Amino acid sequence: MTLREVLHAHIPTLTAESTVRDAVDKMDIYQFPALVVVDDRMRPIGVVTEGDLCRVVTTRDNLVSMAQEPVLAHATKEPTVAAADTEISDAFHRMLSSGLTLLPVMDDDRLAGIVLRVDLMQAMLLDVENP
Repeated sequence: MTLREVLHAHIPTLTAESTVRDAVDKMDIYQFPALVVVDDRMRPIGVVTEGDLCRVVTTRDNLVSMAQEPVLAHATKEPTVAAADTEISDAFHRMLSSGLTLLPVMDDDRLAGIVLRVDLMQAMLLDVENP
């Protein structure tokens, strides 16, 4: 089974102009713990997680003070990505070894979607149950 078969294709994304407030709002609305920041050609230029934002808050007075800052300032730039034809077990092990919670999936040099670790765990268990 490949990432193409399990990815979330209709996902919220952020742009380089998005703020921390934009990121928090989208994480809440769409219930994703992380979001991809894309350029104008839908190529990932960063990934920001709830954990990234929480770590910054611990060094500041509060979250409100950073609400209008560019989210890209707090994102992991040049994020790890995987091709849509990557086997789910390979992607899962890559995520575990790198400590990733979200993996952008690429197809034809564009963001095709994302997978979360739980998506891959679920897919591997279903694959074993339904050979």
